[in-house]
Amino acid sequence: MSTAVAPDYTAPLLGGRYHFLLRRLHSLTGIVFGGYLVVHLLVNASIAQLGTVYQVQVNKIHDLPLLWAIEWAFIYLPILYHTVYGIYITVTGQPNVANYPYAKNWFYLLQRISAIIIVCFMVFHVFSLKYGLFGQNLSFDPHNAAATVHRHMGVSFIIPWFISPLGILASCYHLANGFWTAAITWGLTISADAQRRWGYACAGLFVLTFIFGMTALIASQNDALAQPATGQTVTVHGT
Repeated sequence: MSTAVAPDYTAPLLGGRYHFLLRRLHSLTGIVFGGYLVVHLLVNASIAQLGTVYQVQVNKIHDLPLLWAIEWAFIYLPILYHTVYGIYITVTGQPNVANYPYAKNWFYLLQRISAIIIVCFMVFHVFSLKYGLFGQNLSFDPHNAAATVHRHMGVSFIIPWFISPLGILASCYHLANGFWTAAITWGLTISADAQRRWGYACAGLFVLTFIFGMTALIASQNDALAQPATGQTVTVHGT
């Protein structure tokens, strides 16, 4: 089976020098984004331990000095660039699975599809939890972390049964496949054997992060989480 990745059709549009730099920056921000995603999923999985475990992890994050600067430098700006340039790649790319149905070409196509899903999921996830844009019952309260996650999931069955599982699946696949291609981009896996071994590791990363994400999702349905840290019961509004 061929180990060649799908050809890149964006280079002629941006020019060789700028294309190289932009793609390297896209890969680098993807690695940063991926590292954040692993930590985010791992922290969220601690919801399953019930009690104050998840709240303690959230408190550690919110107690960091200059949290806003850390968020912008290592989360928001990398995600924004990776997303914007990723959209450009998706729009200008030309998947060729119809003519060359190799596994790597299918991986390339799925990477582009998962990117579109992730953009939609992030818009909902970030703006609903952080800013309550789609309703105050969806917003996240860092002082009552587990209770408000439980409330968020209880607003509508479509969130825990469709939106979140799809977002988690797309994110974990995009992360694992992105790490696999990043190793090629940076010249770390040159041979077919190296790419295959790294592929096994990335497949393991996909399984592990997906378990983290689904663990948090399933645990968030536990009614025991409805009791916030303040001792006040949070009302869950179902549909």
